Amino acid sequence: MRYLPLEPSDRQAMLAKIGAPDIDALFADVPEEARLDGPIRDLPNHASEMAVDAAFRKMARKNSAAADMPFFLGCGAYRHHVAASVDHLIQRGEFLTAYTPYQPEIAQGTLQMLFEFQTQVARLFGTDVANASMYDGSTACWEAIVMARRITKRGRAILSSGLHPHYVSVAKTMARFTRDQIVHSAPELVAQGDTDSLLDQIDDDTSCVVVQYPDILGRIADMSALADKAHAHKALLIAVVTEPVALGALTPPGEMGADIVVGEGQSIGVGLNFGGPYVGLFGCNQKYVRQMPGRLCGETVDAEGKRGYVLTLSTREQHIRREKATSNICTNSGLCALAFSIHMTLLGEAGLRKLAAINHAKAVRAANRLAEIPGVEVVNDAFFNEFTVTLPERARRIVRTLADQRILAGVSLNRMYPDEEALAHGLVVAVTETTNDEDIETLAEALEAALASTREEVPA
Repeated sequence: MRYLPLEPSDRQAMLAKIGAPDIDALFADVPEEARLDGPIRDLPNHASEMAVDAAFRKMARKNSAAADMPFFLGCGAYRHHVAASVDHLIQRGEFLTAYTPYQPEIAQGTLQMLFEFQTQVARLFGTDVANASMYDGSTACWEAIVMARRITKRGRAILSSGLHPHYVSVAKTMARFTRDQIVHSAPELVAQGDTDSLLDQIDDDTSCVVVQYPDILGRIADMSALADKAHAHKALLIAVVTEPVALGALTPPGEMGADIVVGEGQSIGVGLNFGGPYVGLFGCNQKYVRQMPGRLCGETVDAEGKRGYVLTLSTREQHIRREKATSNICTNSGLCALAFSIHMTLLGEAGLRKLAAINHAKAVRAANRLAEIPGVEVVNDAFFNEFTVTLPERARRIVRTLADQRILAGVSLNRMYPDEEALAHGLVVAVTETTNDEDIETLAEALEAALASTREEVPA
C-alpha cells in the first residue's frame, strides 16, 4: 500500500525551503527524452483490490508448481520437506516481530534462540564457534575470504574449480573494490576434483584456499592434505557447504582442518521461496573469533547468578565500529535462522543422520537407474545426494524438452557456465527425501525417450 502522508501544502512548503518552483525542477538534470510524458502505457490507472488479486492469480496459474512434478534441481538450493510446525512457530508474534536485540533485558528469547542456532551450526561444521548468521551462502563465502586477508595480511585467494559459480561471481565482484587477487578456473567433467592442482598453487602469497564440500558437481574430497599445505604456508583453508544435510553423513570440514567453514542453510527449515530469503552459515576456529563478521551471542549470568544471554561480539559498522568494522553486513537473517534452528531441533542428531541416509540412498538409486540409459555416464565416483551425468546431447536442450513434459530434470552446466563449451553436455541431478521411486523412473524414461528422439533427428 502506498504511503502518502503529505498534503499539497506540505509539498509546497518543502519546495519553497529548497528554492525549487515545482517538483519537475528536481528532475532538471534528467534529459528530456528520458522523462515520461504521461502515465505508463498499457497499464490501467487503478483497479479494486479484488480485481488486482484476480488478475495476479490468473497470471500465477501460468506457472508450473514444482511440488506437482518430478523435481531434480539442486546446485546450491534444495527441495526438502519442512514440517508444518516450523512455519507455525516462526510466525508467532514474539518471533515474527522481534528486532535487533540491542537491549538484552527485553530480548532474552531472541538471544537464546540465536545462541542455540550458533551451537547447532558449530557442531554441524566441526568449528569452535559460529556467528548468528549471515545473509546467504555466497556473501558468507566472500566474508570468509576478506576475513582471511585480515588474518594473513595477504590478498591472493585460490578458489577451487568446484566452487559454485555464483559464489565465485560474488567474490570477483567484491574483489574489484578490495583489490584481492582471485585465482579460479572452471571445473572439468572428471570423477575427482582439483585437490592436487590446488596443492601446487599454494605459496607464501596465498591468503586462503576455498573448497566446496560437496562441490558443484557433487564430488566429495578429503581436505586434510589441503589444510596441511595451507597451514605450512600460513594460509587458511575455507570450506563452503551448500547442502548442510550432507553433514549428517560426511565428516565435518572443521575436523579435516578447515579454519573457516561457511555455507547456505536453506536446506534445513527454509523453503526454496523462488530464490530467497536464505540464511548464511559461518563458523571458525576460536583463535580467529575477533576477525569473524556479524554477531556472536553468548551465555552469561546476571548479578543474581541467573543465566542470561547477551551480544558478546558485535563487529559491525553499526556498533560504533565504523571503518574498524570487520564487515558492513547490516543484520543477520534472524527469521530464517530461527526456522533452521527449529527444524534442526525437531530432527535432532539421530534424525539428521537418518535424513542424510535417506537422501544418499535415493540418490544412489537414481544414479544407477540413469546409468542404464545408453549414452548417459555418471561422472562421480562418490557423492551425497547430488551427482553429475554427461549426456550424448547438449544438456540444456534436453532439460528444456523434459520441462515441457513437466519434469524438472536437473541443472544444465551450460546454464551455470555459458562460456564453457566443454561442460555443455553436463547435467547436475539432485535427489532428496521428497523424491520417490516413481519420480526417478519417470525421469529415466523421459530422458531415454528424449535422447532417442534426438538421435533419430540426426541425418544419416
